[in-house]
Amino acid sequence: MSGKYDAFMPGASVKAVKPDPLALLGWSSFFSRQSDAEALALTPPVRIASVHRSGMAVQGVDIQAVLPPRADATVGDWLLYNAELPQDSELLERKSLIKRRSPGKDRFEQLIAANIDTAFIVTSCNADFNIARLERYVALAFDAEVTPVILITKPDLCSDIAPFVEEARSISDLVDVLALNAKSHDAASALAPWCAAGQTVAFLGSSGVGKSTLANALAGSQDIDTGDVRLGDSKGRHTTTRRQLHFVTSGCAVLDTPGMRELQLTDAAAGVGDVFADLETLATRCKFRDCAHDSEPGCAVKRAMDTGEIDRPRVDRWRKLVAEDAFNTASLSERKHKEKNLSKIIKSLDLKTKK
Repeated sequence: MSGKYDAFMPGASVKAVKPDPLALLGWSSFFSRQSDAEALALTPPVRIASVHRSGMAVQGVDIQAVLPPRADATVGDWLLYNAELPQDSELLERKSLIKRRSPGKDRFEQLIAANIDTAFIVTSCNADFNIARLERYVALAFDAEVTPVILITKPDLCSDIAPFVEEARSISDLVDVLALNAKSHDAASALAPWCAAGQTVAFLGSSGVGKSTLANALAGSQDIDTGDVRLGDSKGRHTTTRRQLHFVTSGCAVLDTPGMRELQLTDAAAGVGDVFADLETLATRCKFRDCAHDSEPGCAVKRAMDTGEIDRPRVDRWRKLVAEDAFNTASLSERKHKEKNLSKIIKSLDLKTKK
């Protein structure tokens, strides 16, 4: 039995030793508790660094390999690597998962990233700044039990950054908001409180807002491609084409992501509730439990809007997210149910054919 993983097992003594290379990839006791030292020695842990159509690039201690693609795994996931049968590598339980409904008309659940500790939600001081989109990202992070931090970049694009910061802070008292220049020398130090060794952070946001530039700042290099926004419409160019996990010298894992133009929530009711906690509480005072907060009598939310206690546009955004999440959740649940029934039918037909 190898002693390589003993330090992560329950009851292990803590010693002042050199950081374990596995811990620097994000491994912790949360994952080691899902197996034992002997099994970990036979099927060593590897982390998915990127996903391609042809396979998944994984990294472990003295291991770099490409595994067959699989629908149930995403960037940041941990697997127990089966060298003889890579497709049978075991997917470990996640401590967090960021997901959305797939773009377009398809009703799929798209996995964005797993086992993230902090989500840096990046926006800039131009036409990209959108309070409704920021609320979506924060709800996504809250629902995944990931710490959200809003980063407002490109302060040179506006005469006064204070209104942007104030509006971002109005989203939630639980969310830190930082204004910074992604190209400045102190960008990395500003993010340092969330980027300790063994932590995994993700940069989320539109294209051209500085996500890759900030990832480079944490890495201390210029290895990640970057690009600027178009001057005509302030829209960014896609320089990051896939989600890529970078393991930087400080010991932090950094996930750079392509810009997401469409962010449809699904199965994120808890996250939406956290972002709009005050409105959720107010809604409990409505006369009817299924109040739509529109024209129903005895509506506490409508009464608060009429008196100016709460902001009507914010209420509209809340209602929209609640309705969207409920619709997408129901649609995906229905699809999964149909797929499950189809699978049963196919298996039944296969058994009849064999007979």
